Amino acid sequence: MNIAFDAKRAFQNNTGLGNYSRTLISSLATYYPSNDYYLYAPKLTEMYVTAAYPNIHTVLPEKRLHRWFRSAWRSKYVVGELAKKNISIYHGLSHEIPFGIHESGVKSVVTMHDLIFERYPGQYNPIDVQTYRRKAKYASLYADKIIAISEQTKQDLINYYNTPAEKIAVVYQSCDEMFAVSHPANVIQELLTKYHLPKEYFLYVGSIIERKNLLSIIKAMLQLKGKVDIPLVVLGNGSGYKKKVKAFIAAHDLSDRVIWLNEQAKFAYGDLPALYQGAKALIYPSIFEGFGIPILEALWSRTPVITSEGSCFLETAGNAAVYIDPLHPQSIAEAMKEILENPSKVADMKEKGWAHAQLFTRDKCAAGVMKVYESL
Repeated sequence: MNIAFDAKRAFQNNTGLGNYSRTLISSLATYYPSNDYYLYAPKLTEMYVTAAYPNIHTVLPEKRLHRWFRSAWRSKYVVGELAKKNISIYHGLSHEIPFGIHESGVKSVVTMHDLIFERYPGQYNPIDVQTYRRKAKYASLYADKIIAISEQTKQDLINYYNTPAEKIAVVYQSCDEMFAVSHPANVIQELLTKYHLPKEYFLYVGSIIERKNLLSIIKAMLQLKGKVDIPLVVLGNGSGYKKKVKAFIAAHDLSDRVIWLNEQAKFAYGDLPALYQGAKALIYPSIFEGFGIPILEALWSRTPVITSEGSCFLETAGNAAVYIDPLHPQSIAEAMKEILENPSKVADMKEKGWAHAQLFTRDKCAAGVMKVYESL
């Protein structure tokens, strides 16, 4: 088969959607090498290097008009090129497919990660909500098959867009295999020295936005002040909500307890597994997610996880996490104490986490996606 992808985020996004795109495309090219994979990208960057895969081909806008209006090329005009290049299936990797593809004769698949903008529209710019809704509704209606990354997302598609359940296949995502590599103590110490980190720390990984609920961790740390003084390392960026969190920290004299890793050094993605493995636990008290990839990265890294009840979190973390009420800092504080005071539980969590992570391997993800392609 000739399989095409919307590869914008593979080349331009260095967080969740980009990682999903790069990992999936590389996995398909590795485990199903008889197919050819065409990456339709508005522009190329060094974020994704495909030279190692002879069956991956990049496609850029060629016509002058398309080079001038790359966004329009990606969202509409690319359709005219697909049939000419004998594309069997076009896969939109993040919530959208090109407008008009349903009339082109080319089969289409779309991955839907979440509908958070429908559930919490007040946390988005109203114009963005309308744009996201227009693209997601079109994709849900006209894609030949939808891949949901969790049962939670499948249910949201049914509830918000009345999408037929039989049109949706749940295929769990995987993460980079580098997280499965155990690092010895000296490597972790080198990481701590490199980034001026303490020997012991809790870890938060993710965007600093209201839904991800970093402030509740800080409030839990306030409750533990004088009892548990292990700092929190924060890896992530934000704007308005970050200012709110910083104001709370300053007002309660917690500045020496929170380390903003992005502010003190340019963090290298390749150092992330060692950062997880050096942590006492990942704390991920998000209110709602489509999947929660940092949880999976932590499980692969054999790092204990503290995360929220509800949403998709039981799917992602299984029986390996300590579950908390994200709206009650006391619940988070108690979980942090439990991690520190119960080494036998921590050892059990690491083993259960590693076992649960085997449900989300690259080959299983690729096989699930290929099954969807073959059904078309």
